[in-house]
Amino acid sequence: MITDMERIGDQAADIAEIISLANLKASDKTIHIGEMAKATIKMVMDSVDAFVKRDLDAAQAVVAYDDVVDQLFDTVKKELIELIASGHADAEYAVDLLMIAKYFERIGDHAANIAEWVEFSITGVHEKLRPEGFQRTEEQREEK
Repeated sequence: MITDMERIGDQAADIAEIISLANLKASDKTIHIGEMAKATIKMVMDSVDAFVKRDLDAAQAVVAYDDVVDQLFDTVKKELIELIASGHADAEYAVDLLMIAKYFERIGDHAANIAEWVEFSITGVHEKLRPEGFQRTEEQREEK
């Protein structure tokens, strides 16, 4: 979990550096990046809160919410491709926005990782590390 927190900090710093150097301005073309920022902030806060409170439901909600951030990334990528193809944005601007979106997507992944470890600390089962064919006991299913 510490590694995930460190990476979140590194990627947040990378986003700040791109914004400060690239002279980016908010526009209707970046609205989904703003949504990604809000979503990833929520994921990070909720994953840490789930850890502190040992809240399995909150941890599972964070893991599920990662799909929302992934979909937002796909939307941003498609919009930037269309923007470049239409000639309404220079490539450097689009690449900067894509990098920011990718960093937010990775922050969401790290928040989901934290939440998965919270689930493991409560249940003793880590979904990604479970051996193939392993079945939960009835008691473990009821705890979920």
